[in-house]
Amino acid sequence: MKLIANLTIMASLFLATTAFAQEPEAVQQAQHAADRWLALVDAGDYAQSWDQGASAFQAAVSRPAWMSAVQSARAPFGIMKARTLKVASYKKSLPGAPAGEYVVIQYSSQFANNANAIETVTPMLDKDGTWKVSGYFIK
Repeated sequence: MKLIANLTIMASLFLATTAFAQEPEAVQQAQHAADRWLALVDAGDYAQSWDQGASAFQAAVSRPAWMSAVQSARAPFGIMKARTLKVASYKKSLPGAPAGEYVVIQYSSQFANNANAIETVTPMLDKDGTWKVSGYFIK
């Protein structure tokens, strides 16, 4: 009986360790997805940024509405000069978002008209098993 209890504890620890070990990989994959997506936004390719967004993102905002909103939000900042990763946090849920896996990424960003901007990009693990951006905020 003691052996079974020990094996159960070891199995639980193994599963917890495996899940924890997968988080850095998820964060890295999400960061790559965010970087590719941000390159589209930086280039002004807002239609393609919508096309590459997560299915939840596409369901929440139409392509024309996204193109108008992101253009209005980004225009005052001017051209992207530099972007530095501040933090990336793996989350199993976010307020007001569907259940899933997310990585909330914040960047310190420098634009031509704002040298101290903060961009928050939130990739999620999409239905197809790939990381795609589901949210974007800039201030």
